[in-house]
Amino acid sequence: MISSVLPTYSRAPLSFVSGAGSWLTEADGRRFLDLGAGIAVNALGHAHPALVETLIAQAGQLWHTSNLYQIPQQQALADRLVEHTFADTVFFTNSGTEACELAVKMARKYFYDKGQPERVEIITFDGSFHGRSAAGIAAAGSEKMTKGFGPLLGGFKHLPFGDHDALNAAISDKTCAVMVEPVQGEGGIRPLPDACLKGLRDLCDEHGILMILDEVQCGVGRTGKLFAHEWAGVTPDIMMVAKGIGGGFPLGAVLATENAASGMTAGTHGSTYGGNPLGCAVGCTVMDIVSDPAFLAEVNRKASLLRQKLEGMIASHPDVFESVRGTGLMLGLKCKVAPMDVVNAGYDQEVITVPAADNVVRLLPPLTITDEEIAEAVNRLDAAAATLSSS
Repeated sequence: MISSVLPTYSRAPLSFVSGAGSWLTEADGRRFLDLGAGIAVNALGHAHPALVETLIAQAGQLWHTSNLYQIPQQQALADRLVEHTFADTVFFTNSGTEACELAVKMARKYFYDKGQPERVEIITFDGSFHGRSAAGIAAAGSEKMTKGFGPLLGGFKHLPFGDHDALNAAISDKTCAVMVEPVQGEGGIRPLPDACLKGLRDLCDEHGILMILDEVQCGVGRTGKLFAHEWAGVTPDIMMVAKGIGGGFPLGAVLATENAASGMTAGTHGSTYGGNPLGCAVGCTVMDIVSDPAFLAEVNRKASLLRQKLEGMIASHPDVFESVRGTGLMLGLKCKVAPMDVVNAGYDQEVITVPAADNVVRLLPPLTITDEEIAEAVNRLDAAAATLSSS
């Protein structure tokens, strides 16, 4: 008999009932140190006082009106994002998946309005993850994502990750955009080198095509910059954002230059819930905290501390771990054992991690994690690895 909840998830036997900062409390009272942050969503940890205060205040005033009317909180968040990024304009969604849908539409509509309707192809890369909608799975293209869901949405070219020759050869008079994650998350914490991102920007400019960046997982302070592409000193034309922007409240956005967004006129796109007062009020508070240079400096300092301690732990368990990779507080442990073995051993030590592709375990702690919690987290990971070393 099927579960009342559609059984599309392989869930851990854990039921969390409360959280505070970097900690989650299970129904049986156990306290887990959270290095997953809801898959990079709870950027400011659980029950952050400023977010709770904002949500309660807004909940007592207005939840939803729809986009038939002006929404002051939406305007305020858009203004913050435009102030702190490359963007001239923002469309709000409820998720990264929805952001992907609009990014694809925006790129294709841009060229349609320029009198080049044949330019519909978007180049993407192996290991990418852009959500689970029709466009998202077609963009990723992997068998795991697409099997059984055909016919797939056309117009995507899939290239090997890091193959510059293949990229140059793939661009044609049908290409409208290149879409890439500056740091692949689901793909196994694979950063795109700064030089490659710069080269990609130059290539797009040379051929007059748009650069779409998917910063759903690596954005909003996760890498120690407000957005990961800032490390390379480049700017995209279109960017997808979600996860951390709402600090746990469902919220996403597409950021764009005025030029890239020029085709998206009244009636070309919409959302019932996107940009609602609740989500945008929380998003404003998140932006006020995360965009502070002092906050980002602390993220970088703590990232260095965590990486240093992880390097020592890896050296102590060469039969379990191969290396650590990533940037900021978006790190991956490359494993010599099955990633889920590490994740499950971590559950036994009451520490939460997240599996990924390429035999990697992701560490995506709240950006507010303390030095003491970093030390405790590595101690628990070390204890977990010890159980695998002896098995």
